[in-house]
Formats: sequence, structure tokens, C-alpha cells
Amino acid sequence: MRMTEIPAADAKTFTTSDFRLRSGTVMPSVTVGYRTLGNLSPNRDNVVLITHGNTSGPQMIDPGGSTGEGSWNEIVGPGKAVDTDRFFAICPNMLGSSYGSTNAASIDPNTGRRYGPRFPDITVSDIVGTQRLLLEHLGIERLVAIVGPSYGGFQALQWAVDYPDAMRGIAAVVTAPLVPRERADGNVARLLATLSNDPNWNGGDYYDTGGVLESMIQIRTATLMTYGIETRLRDTMSNPGQIEAAIRDEAARWAAGFDANSLLILAKALRSFDVTAQLGKIRSKVLYVLSRTDRLFPPELAASVMPALEAAGVDADYFLLDSDYGHSASGLDAHKWAPRLRQFMESL
Repeated sequence: MRMTEIPAADAKTFTTSDFRLRSGTVMPSVTVGYRTLGNLSPNRDNVVLITHGNTSGPQMIDPGGSTGEGSWNEIVGPGKAVDTDRFFAICPNMLGSSYGSTNAASIDPNTGRRYGPRFPDITVSDIVGTQRLLLEHLGIERLVAIVGPSYGGFQALQWAVDYPDAMRGIAAVVTAPLVPRERADGNVARLLATLSNDPNWNGGDYYDTGGVLESMIQIRTATLMTYGIETRLRDTMSNPGQIEAAIRDEAARWAAGFDANSLLILAKALRSFDVTAQLGKIRSKVLYVLSRTDRLFPPELAASVMPALEAAGVDADYFLLDSDYGHSASGLDAHKWAPRLRQFMESL
């Protein structure tokens, strides 16, 4: 079958106007950055949507990307579980995030200045709504699957209840169908507490005051520790000082490219994320994957999530990823669950 040529890991943007949020607020202009791998079939029926995590972005599918936290280059690519010799993979940047989509650092057309802390509150439904418009723009009516880890799993589940007929399957990885409100509120409060102590914070208008790099490094370091970075580094290092320096180096590299307001925008969006009452809307097959050592989404979640999916009449399967790498396991131990994902893709 002859394919339409689209360059591998092609980075593009899509812009739409007058995007209405679930809150009723209308954003005059919204841009979505996205990357693609593989070739779109003439019938546009070989598309897999890859949804990225909270602090990652479309670069997670880059063939030459880091094998560290956030990278799925062992999952998506030629001959991989999401085989881009067969499938056309699209990974869009979330609305509000920092890798190509409209966010707080963008100019608000209504004022001519950066949104900053005035960026409107969004929901996970708003995020997937922009992705839906992107696919419509590309002439894609139905997806083979949606596959994503962590916040990407939230998006996959939201897609499945908001647009039940839009995909044949979803793989929701190291994630859950809800974020308890107290956990979401607590996360927003912790972020604000750290950022507000930064002398450059200026109520979130820090773009002209020197930025909040040190605070972002502090936040990222804590996140990496929760994800289980020490286990990964101990594979190649034994000196505690060396490990500490490596964590700071990785945190600093991320902090230099990620906007603090984006962290808050995405954290606030989870205050309303809960699809548990809507599981009966799901018509696609579901693969649910958890990591044995994940502190954010422990494997005990399966004991409630799987019966809930079954009770809702969803064709769902569960896989426990036996990894020491905690929340980062889906990328770092890709070989341990890729065969199960490949099997799931074949079943679609």
C-alpha cells in the first residue's frame, strides 16, 4: 500500500480560533504543537495518538530521544510496539504545556501581553478537545488507538468517555481514572508555596523579572525523587555525591525549558478530573498497565479500577509491569511491557 510521505519526527503546529473551554471562556486563538512518526495511509485510518505525561511533551516519541523519564522511543518507532512501519503516530503537546502549544507565556490576543497567571482554567476535556480539532484538521475521523502514560493516561481515558466512537482501543499506563480532589488541591498548593517564595515570582508575572529557575529545579528534583530516579542512577553510580549532582543536572536541564505557570495550569486541570462515573460510555478496548514500584499510581489501584471497568461493560485487560523504576518504568523498562502492548495493538 502506497503511503503519503510525512517526515519522521516531524514537528508541526496547528492553530484554531475561538476555542470554547468547558468553563464557557472563549480563547481567541489556540495553537497545538505536535510531532509525527511514520506515514499516514491514503485512507487516514492507521493513526495512533500518543498522549504525553505532565512534564514531558511531543519529544517523547523522538527516535533519538533520551531513554530517561518521559521517553517512549522504545515503544514508538519502526518495528516497535506502536510500529511506525504500519501506524502513523501523532503526539500533540497539551494545551497549557510548554512544548509548542498555547500556554501562559503566549501572548493573549485580547491584551497584547503574555497570559501569565491570567491563563484561563482548563480541564482535561479541554486538552483532548484541542486534539480532536487537530485530528479533524488532518482529516482523521477515527483512531486505531490512544496510548499514553501518567497524565497521558488521563487524556486517553477522557478521550474514551468524551468521544467513545473515535478509537478502537486505549492503553492507559501508570495512571488512574480519577485524581482525588484533595490530592489535586494539595499538589497545586505545594507548587504555589514553592514558587511564591521565589523573589522573582511576582504573582506569576516573572517573565521580565529574571524567571524562577532555582524554584523549578527544586520542584523538579522532588518530582524525580518521587518517580524513582535514584534507582535508575544507582545502575551506573555508587557515590552519593555523584548521584545528587546527576539529579540536579537532570532537574536543571528540564527546568530551563519548562514554564512554571504551565505546571500550575496542568495541575489545576486535574482538580476536576474524574471519569469513574462515565466508564459506561467507553466503547473501545482498554489495556490498563501499572508499575509494581510506582508510588504515584501503585498497583493496588487495579483492585478497584478493573472491577469498575468490568461492571461498566468495558472490554478491559490488565498488565502489571514488574519494574524497579517506579513511575518511570514505562519508558525505562519498555521491553517488559512492549510485547503486551504489541499484542493489544494486534487485537485492534
